[in-house]
Parts: sequence; C-alpha cells; structure tokens
Amino acid sequence: MLERKIEIQGINPAELFGVNNAKLNHIKAYFPKLHVTARGNVLTITGDDEVMDEFEKKFKLILKIFDKYNVITLNNIDNLMLHDGSDFVGLDKGSETLVHGNHGVKIKAKTINQRRLVEAISKNDMVFAVGPAGTGKTYTAVALAVRALKAKEVKRIILTRPAVEAGENLGFLPGDLKEKLDPYMMPLYDALRDMIPPEKLADMIEFGIIEIAPLAFMRGRTLDKAFVILDEAQNSTTMQMKMFLTRMGMTAKFAITGDMSQVDLPGHQRSGLAYALDILTGVEGISVIRMGQADVIRHKLVKRIIDAFEKKEAEQKDRRSESKGNPKKD
Repeated sequence: MLERKIEIQGINPAELFGVNNAKLNHIKAYFPKLHVTARGNVLTITGDDEVMDEFEKKFKLILKIFDKYNVITLNNIDNLMLHDGSDFVGLDKGSETLVHGNHGVKIKAKTINQRRLVEAISKNDMVFAVGPAGTGKTYTAVALAVRALKAKEVKRIILTRPAVEAGENLGFLPGDLKEKLDPYMMPLYDALRDMIPPEKLADMIEFGIIEIAPLAFMRGRTLDKAFVILDEAQNSTTMQMKMFLTRMGMTAKFAITGDMSQVDLPGHQRSGLAYALDILTGVEGISVIRMGQADVIRHKLVKRIIDAFEKKEAEQKDRRSESKGNPKKD
C-alpha cells in the first residue's frame, strides 16, 4: 500500500470539511478502497496508485471550487464525483459575487445551472428558469434584480406571482389588500430581506422602487426600465402568461421561474408555463434554464424527497398509460 500527503493551503480545513468532518466523510464514501485521514491542513491517503490519482484529481477540483466560491455543498461534491467537473469549474461567467447581502454576506451562484442562469440573464432579455424546489431559481433571480438596480441598469424591480392557486380570490382573508397578499408573497420578501437592509427595503417598497404584486395587477401595464420576475409561473393560466409576457417594455428584463411538478391549477386548465415553454423554446432572445436535483441546495433530505416523488409519479404515469391500453414499451 502506498501513501501520499495533500497539503491544504489558504483554506481553513474546518470550513472545508464541515461540522464533524461531514463533507470529508462524504468525499471518502466515494473512495471505499482508500484510507483517508486529516490532521490539521494535511490530508493523508493510503491505497493503490490508480485510486489515489483519481482521489487527488477530484480533491483538487474541490479545493479549486471552495477557493473560488468560499463554499462547497454535498451536492457540489456529488456533481464532481459523478462527472469530470470541467463544466463546474469552467463556467467563470457569473462566478463573481452577485450582490453583497446584509451583514456582509456574499451572495453567489452556487451550482452549475444557477451560474448558467446568471449568464443567460446577461445575454437575453427574457429567461425561463424551471426546476424543483430548492434549486435557487427565485433567489438567484432576485439577486440579479437587486444587482441590476444597484448598478442603475434598471430603475425598479417588479416581483409578481399568481396568488391563491392562480384564482386570486383573496376576499375570504382578513385585512386590507396588502395584508391579504403578503402571505403569498413571503418567499419574495424573504429573498429581498437577505439582500437589502430592512429600513431601506421598506422605503424602496413605499416609493415603488420595488413592487411586489399579484399577477392580475400586471394587466394593461407596460413594464419598462425594470427587472421583472414572475415567480410560481406554473400556476398561471395560458391567458395570464400571454398577458404577462406581452407587458414587456423596450428596456426590461424578464425572469420567469416555476416548478412543473407543483401545478395547483384545476385539472381542465393547462399551465401557462408549460404552454410558454412549448411555443417559445428556441425563440431568439429567450433562454430556458432547466434545473434539476443536482442544483438543490436546501437540506439533503429535499433531494431525497424529490427523488421519491418523481419515482412515484413515474410509476403512476405508467399505470395510467397501461390502463388506457398503451402498455409501457421495453
């Protein structure tokens, strides 16, 4: 058995390996034939030459990513272990800090597709970001909007989403219109609160620099000199989607985010997001970023939950197909 040592320079090993070496243990699980120990900033590996070569190659990519983004997630590690990693480290566009959030926190794109979303926004005036919960679609879009506002590329930010299962029937709720709407807009408020100090955010909302409103309020308007985000777009109807997309002014940026696995529309209504993706994919000036499980940056259980739901939904789809006399092909 041979032994090698890898010295970690310029990086705090405790931050790299995580609490109780959770991230190091995650890496080690991919190399069961190696004996790996960490002491201070030195990693010692013991095993066959070929396996050690592969470990060293992957570990250097991990160090490179951590050095660039000051973070490495379990999903990042999975991506690097299951692929060659060239896509991950090669996308320099968008790897910079998107915006400095509250308390000096640097908000960056953390996954391959989040960085592709950043790049797509820079090249196109309309971008669709589609994928499951926890992939950072809305959060990244809001960060890009805040960055554009701070850079004076736009004069305002407009955040909208269909309210209450796309029907927007809010009358049964207590309070004035703002109080009725706020619970449905909370994910957008949460993202903004991470990026803008509370007092300044309140002023920007009061003076209309940042507007958060239900999708129905976009009707009849021309949205210009603005960064506009339609969130939860899967719950828009086809007519609502057409209405929204045709609000675009000459100097606007539009980001449309949604999750096709969470459509709340009645069964007879087609999702406006699904319709738009069908007819607009490939149209010049419009980009579509499809995010997946590898982009999930919430608790590790979120990825497992998505796996379980997708597996079950696929089984149910197969059973429905067979019951209609269309047996699944081998």
